[in-house]
Amino acid sequence: MEQSFGYTYLRPSALRGAGAERTIALETSSGSGHPRFFDGFLTAPVPAAAALLTLAEVAAARFDRGPGGSRDPVVTAGGGLLRLESFSGCGGVYARLDVLPSGLDGGEPGRGTTNVDVNPPLRRALALLAGLDPLRLTVGPDALEVATFDGRFVEKRVPLPRRWLRGFAEAQVLAAGLVPRAEVPAAEAAALLGTLPPPTRQAAAATRWVLPAGGGLRPASRPAPGAVCLPGAERLSLLRPVLRRAESVRLYAPADGPEGGPADGPTPVGWELRLPGMRFFLLLSQDARRGFSGEGGVLDDLAAGAAEEDAELLAALPDWERPAGPAELARRTGLPADRVRAALTALGASGRIGYDLAEEAYFRRELPWAAGDPEAFNPRLRAARELVAAGAVRFDGPLARVGAGDRVHLVRPEADAAGRPNGRLGCTCQWWARYRGGRGPCRHVLAVRIIQDSSTKDAR
Repeated sequence: MEQSFGYTYLRPSALRGAGAERTIALETSSGSGHPRFFDGFLTAPVPAAAALLTLAEVAAARFDRGPGGSRDPVVTAGGGLLRLESFSGCGGVYARLDVLPSGLDGGEPGRGTTNVDVNPPLRRALALLAGLDPLRLTVGPDALEVATFDGRFVEKRVPLPRRWLRGFAEAQVLAAGLVPRAEVPAAEAAALLGTLPPPTRQAAAATRWVLPAGGGLRPASRPAPGAVCLPGAERLSLLRPVLRRAESVRLYAPADGPEGGPADGPTPVGWELRLPGMRFFLLLSQDARRGFSGEGGVLDDLAAGAAEEDAELLAALPDWERPAGPAELARRTGLPADRVRAALTALGASGRIGYDLAEEAYFRRELPWAAGDPEAFNPRLRAARELVAAGAVRFDGPLARVGAGDRVHLVRPEADAAGRPNGRLGCTCQWWARYRGGRGPCRHVLAVRIIQDSSTKDAR
């Protein structure tokens, strides 16, 4: 069931001053007093049209057996550029188009976010754009207007899918763990995609690997040192239309392990396409059968006692216009690195930040709606806090027994192959036995961490 979000404003509109100096102060959801975030032309209209169509196709795509998706990009203005984002209907593909200052002709964008649909008339107009045809965008809190030689198209604001907020949170956590692994000409990337079958709901489960070699990408039959995983590789076929307009492609993946070998099992991967005045990103979840919102990667940080307070401290920074890295944010707030990371996760859980792979930094979304309590989107976190409140966590040295009656589970530190503690906690519950932490901690481990974090905080 989808959830709508109501618009909120920084302050009420009002009459200010007196006499001849009396003025109307009109507030909008952007908080800037201006009804539009951007009004101007895109300097590379044909590549931009291809990228906008790809965003809409990503939002409409599914790679599971569920019903079809929508075509509802989120449009964010701020920091001198426009960002347009979408998730696939199954939640396992995240796409974003960044229109950089060099790609905009119409003044610096204001600040704000809206969520709009891309309907068939606009898709047809974008598909027909060619040559020197202009492409004009007007972005406001309630609509996106697109003007071409074929006419003017107004896409009204639509409700933001609730699952997209969870997707924003998980996607930025996964993206922050990726590093650049290869950069190749667009033609080399197109040749690789040419070997993939058309994307279907049945064919997107194949995991492939590629080895960067000689300025290109060589398919590999299995994981190998230096290889980059392509999980559900057929999902990359969504890039074909925009790839024809790209100049170069960069791949992002987790770094190789300490022994120089690849990570165990499938991993997420990010593709960055360089376009004139723009960047287009596609991020694939590590499993085509589940989306970003099911990964649970945010739960450890959300369980930290000070995460929400620290998140508000970050959000209040006055000059966070351009993307900022964790080290810079730590310097500006005086918080240690681990608390900055947890605070960023808390901001991500409400959709207020994203991660820019190219900048290796976080950017802000000026969302005009309240996301609510992170527990509403993370039932494991809510269940863990209920266990703590009920006094259902009992410590016995390094071990913890969590639960009551005949439903008690043992939480204990885990060790590596050499028997050394690896900093992780394991559990005897079915969730942990099934996923081994691959989809985030179980509620019992979370409950133990909540208490441990509280004890550490009290000791400071």
